[in-house]
Amino acid sequence: MHDLRAIRLDPDAFDLACGMRGLAPVAASILGLDEARRGAQTALQQAQSRRNALSGQIGKAKGTGDAAAAEALMADVETLKDEIARQTSLDAELGVKLNDLLAGIPNLPAQDTPPGEDETGNVEVRRWGAPDVSALSRDHVDLGAKLGLMDFESASRMSGARFVVLRGQLARLERALGQFMIDVQTEEHGYTEIAPPLLVKDTALFGTGQLPKFAEDLFRTTDDYWLIPTAEVSLANTVAGRILDEAELPLRLTALTPCFRSEAGASGRDTKGIIRQHQFNKVELVSITTPEQSEAEFERMVDCAEAILKRLELPFRTMRLCAGDMGFGARKTYDLEVWLPSQQTYREISSCSTCGDFQARRLDARVKKAGEKGARFVHTLNGSGLAVGRALVAIMEHYQDEGGRIAVPQALHPYMRGLTRIGADAA
Repeated sequence: MHDLRAIRLDPDAFDLACGMRGLAPVAASILGLDEARRGAQTALQQAQSRRNALSGQIGKAKGTGDAAAAEALMADVETLKDEIARQTSLDAELGVKLNDLLAGIPNLPAQDTPPGEDETGNVEVRRWGAPDVSALSRDHVDLGAKLGLMDFESASRMSGARFVVLRGQLARLERALGQFMIDVQTEEHGYTEIAPPLLVKDTALFGTGQLPKFAEDLFRTTDDYWLIPTAEVSLANTVAGRILDEAELPLRLTALTPCFRSEAGASGRDTKGIIRQHQFNKVELVSITTPEQSEAEFERMVDCAEAILKRLELPFRTMRLCAGDMGFGARKTYDLEVWLPSQQTYREISSCSTCGDFQARRLDARVKKAGEKGARFVHTLNGSGLAVGRALVAIMEHYQDEGGRIAVPQALHPYMRGLTRIGADAA
C-alpha cells in the first residue's frame, strides 16, 4: 500500500515511478478521490457539530417553554441526521474506491532499479562457477524416466498436469535437499525455523500483495481458505497488526513448505518436467527490519541464498531485475539463475526482494524504539533459499554420468545415509 501523504507532497514523482512499471499516470485519480473523501469527512464533521449544538438549544427552548422554537430546532436536527447519514455513506464509498485503487498499484521501484519493460532489461551482477557449454546433456525428465524414479503418468491420473510422483532414491534426494537448505539457513545464517499454516485467509494474502490482483494465480478452497503460493505469506503475517520492539530487529524467519500455484499466467510454458509445477517445496526466507537496516539485510539475504548454490557446486548468475520485470510488492529484486545443461541456459531458482514499507502498510506492522512515543512501519524482505524442485533438476543434470546415474553432491552426503549415487546399481 502507498503513503497518501507522499503522493500529496509529490504527485509527479509518484507518476514517474509508476511509469517505470509501465503504468499510466494515476496520481490525479488518487488525489481526486482523496480530496472528495476529505470533503465528505469535513461535511460530516460540520453536520455532527451543528447537530450537537442544536441539540443543546432544544433543551434550552423546552426549558423556557418555547415549544415552537423547540419543534423548529428538532426539524433541523432531523435534516442534519439525513445529511450525516449521506456523508457517512459517501465517506465509506469513497474510502473503498480509494483503497481499491491504491491496492492495485505495485510497489515503486528503488531509485537504483534499472529501467526496462521485461527480462531483456535485467542486468547481470555476477557469476559463480563455469557452466559446461560443450554439449547438451540428457534432461531431468529423460533421466528420471530411465531411472524409473520420476512418474508423471501416475501423477496425471490422480491430479492432472503439472504434478509428479518421485520415487525411491530420487524422493530421498529431494527430501535431503530441503533438509540441507533449512539446516544451512538456521544453523549457519541465523534464521529461525517456522512451521506455518499452509491455509490462510484473504487478509493474509492481501497483506503480502497477492490479493486482490493475483487471485487467479492461487488455489482457493470451497470454504474460503487459500493455499499458500509461498511461505512468505505465512512468515510475513506473523508480525501483522503488531508493534515490535526495535531491539528485536532484524527478525529473520525461514520455513520449508509445500507451495501451491495455479500458474494461470504461464500457459504453455515449461509444460515438460518439474520446472513449473502446481505443487512444489521451497525454503523461504523473510526478514523484518527497521528502515535503516533493510538495505544491508537485503544484500545479506542474497548472500544466504547464493551460499546454497555454492555448497551444491552449481554454476549460477545473479541478476538485478529491471522495473518492468519485478514482482508486485518489490522495490528491488535480485534473481539467482542456475545453469541447466540440457537447455544450455540459466533458469531462475531464487528471487530475493526488498519491499520497503509496502507490505508493512498492508499488514499494519510497525516498530517502536524504547523511550519514543511514535511507531513507524517496518521494512519487509523475502527470498527463496531455495526452490527445492529446481535445485533437484539442476543436480540431476549436472551430476549425471554416461550411464544415466546421478552422483549425490558432497554437501548432501550426510543426509543420504551412505548413498552417494542414484541409479539402478547405485552404491
